Amino acid sequence: MDPWVWAVLLLFVGMALVTLDIFLPSGGIFAFLSVCAIIGAIWIGFSQGSAVGVAVLAVAVFGTVVAVILALRYWPSTSIGKRMLLQVPTSEEVLPENSPRRALEGLVGRVGRAKSPMLPSGIVAIDGVALDAISEGLPIEAGQRVCVIEVRGNRVVVRGLDEADADPEKDPLAQPVDWDSPDPFRPPEA
Repeated sequence: MDPWVWAVLLLFVGMALVTLDIFLPSGGIFAFLSVCAIIGAIWIGFSQGSAVGVAVLAVAVFGTVVAVILALRYWPSTSIGKRMLLQVPTSEEVLPENSPRRALEGLVGRVGRAKSPMLPSGIVAIDGVALDAISEGLPIEAGQRVCVIEVRGNRVVVRGLDEADADPEKDPLAQPVDWDSPDPFRPPEA
């Protein structure tokens, strides 16, 4: 068997040991053996000639980098990689159980009245329940109608409504059409 074949075999064994060291924790044994195999392959390559030695050295450097990158790319999807690496937690796992916040989020879109002047914070009554709230930015007078627009932390954010504003809970598309015309596509004559 030609010595350059031994160089190629040692090179492949070294890259396989580098990959195996990434997949299986060995305390550095596989890493030491891979370095020895790659150095042996380079030494055998240079003993055959400088062109063979440089070719083996280039393949060793490039191949080892590619082997490490591919091993690190696919390692998290292996069974041992899944056990060793932490999985990204979901938002349900990270956030604490907060039922009062969920109750406040159910108020978005509801209409109530300001119980105190809001410059920008104060108290609003929604469905007979008094809540701490902050206005969207404009001052709101006591007794003025307010609409809940969002929840920030444990505070309800409200927007002042004019008394002339239509009820935001009414759906305009649910209202009947008041046309008496037999042709529904032509508006009535004025």
